[in-house]
Amino acid sequence: MRRILLSTAKILISAALLYLALRKVDLSELFSRFTVSSLVWIGVAIAVAFLQIFVGVLRWREISAACGAPLELGRAMRYNVIGSFFNQTLPSAIGGDAVRLWLVARAGAGWRTATYSIFVDRAIGLIALAILIVASLPWSYTLITDPHGRSALLLVDLLALAGGIGFLIFGALKWRWLKTWWATHHIHACAVIANRVIFSRTRGPVIAILSILVHVLAVFIAWCVVQSIAAPVRFSDVFLLVPPVMLITMMPISIAGWGVREATMSLAFGFAGLAANEGVNISLLFGAVYFIVGAVGGLVWILSAEKAAQGSAPIGVPE
Repeated sequence: MRRILLSTAKILISAALLYLALRKVDLSELFSRFTVSSLVWIGVAIAVAFLQIFVGVLRWREISAACGAPLELGRAMRYNVIGSFFNQTLPSAIGGDAVRLWLVARAGAGWRTATYSIFVDRAIGLIALAILIVASLPWSYTLITDPHGRSALLLVDLLALAGGIGFLIFGALKWRWLKTWWATHHIHACAVIANRVIFSRTRGPVIAILSILVHVLAVFIAWCVVQSIAAPVRFSDVFLLVPPVMLITMMPISIAGWGVREATMSLAFGFAGLAANEGVNISLLFGAVYFIVGAVGGLVWILSAEKAAQGSAPIGVPE
């Protein structure tokens, strides 16, 4: 019952925020801006979204190997594409992570190792996003002149960065009780793995580059969407505004970020002195790109060996 109520609340949040955001949008005017070149740009955005998934796969494989559960490239890519489908269909922005966890565990890695690899992967991605936003703050403050907007941006980013740094510091602590007390044991183990991966001479630079690239590709997807409707928005605007919106959208309070993303994008554009309705337009098309990618992931799931073996004993999927 609690899960049903939580899912219902997330659906209602998405619906309410979407309703408020769509009040600023003239959908007929938006559709009138579509041309043949618009479809080309949307196609490029979809291709880049798959590239983003692949880059995420490369990072996840590095982390999974450090957790003691190495993944073949093809299998990891398949799991991430399937995860993109469940990100769109489960009542959370991280539903795909739960499905990836299930798939890895069932493939023989075990629940603990699978959980560690997914959790550390998500944590490192969050830390990289927070660092990217901090690094761009001097330019963001030039773009965003509204004091409330500046305060909100700084607060959200500092909270995310503090959480990430605190997580890494937690893993560096040597207190014995952290490893034995049930409430801290697994979180500490994940933090230790994150430190080992990030500060590794071999894996660390690779993980850093891949983590930043994942978020830069998301910005490029948004830029393709901007081009598809010829919105009067510069690439620098997209680069500075989209990452904070992505950070807020990570909060698991809606369905695949719908509603939260549109409302936040509208506010961000307004704080930057841009048209709020254009922010909603871009957000809707940005979400549509990932919805299409998720639909492909659904097809991969339906045809996959994992789906066929869903009810059987733990499986090892042949490549």
